[in-house]
Amino acid sequence: MATILVVDDEIGIRELLSEILGDEGHAVLLAENAGQARALRDKEQLDLVLLDIWMPDTDGVTLLKEWSTKGQLTMPVIMMSGHATIDTAVEATRIGALDFLEKPIALQKLLGAVEKGLARGRMVQSARALMQAQPKAATTPGTASAATAPAASVQGGAQHADSTPLGQAMAELSTLDLDAQLRDARDAFERIYFEYHLRLENGSMTRLAERTGIERTHLYRKLKQLGVEVGRTARKNIA
Repeated sequence: MATILVVDDEIGIRELLSEILGDEGHAVLLAENAGQARALRDKEQLDLVLLDIWMPDTDGVTLLKEWSTKGQLTMPVIMMSGHATIDTAVEATRIGALDFLEKPIALQKLLGAVEKGLARGRMVQSARALMQAQPKAATTPGTASAATAPAASVQGGAQHADSTPLGQAMAELSTLDLDAQLRDARDAFERIYFEYHLRLENGSMTRLAERTGIERTHLYRKLKQLGVEVGRTARKNIA
């Protein structure tokens, strides 16, 4: 179950989205303006925000920019509007919005965007966990566990790469080109994320689907899009 914030000044939209997302098993919080959205963002641990662009006090793009500037854009945000232009949608994406939904929103399109947003949030959380786990040293001086060993260690003057899944992932993360276009950088990160979890699960797509929270059909499509090998070839490479 995820905690999703719906921000929209139209009560009918709020109630409809709350009912749909509640039926999917999510906890839904409602805000009718930017002020309420700010308060809920500060109080709750949000997994996703559905944010309307046109609101009376502060528009959604301005609120999105505010969260981004203050380092508070820690959850995926999907923008919604029935009147926004393409330029507005592009601007929201540039600031950090994950997706844009045009009203009236088709049910399957809504559920697909929410699933995509929650999956992206889980990937970000996994990346943070990787980054936090890497610097930790073992409690015994001079030793390190396989899970927390650095990506490369020096022994006898020679450098040895860490062959654990975590070590490989950290080494790959260090090669990310942060000057690349956002889409290219995102694809590169997602490849590292999925390959890391494939190593942990020994190539099992069933366990990978359970770990990432992505339905198998969507998962196969995503891996193919990213060029991540699955099946026998993947298991051979992992071994």
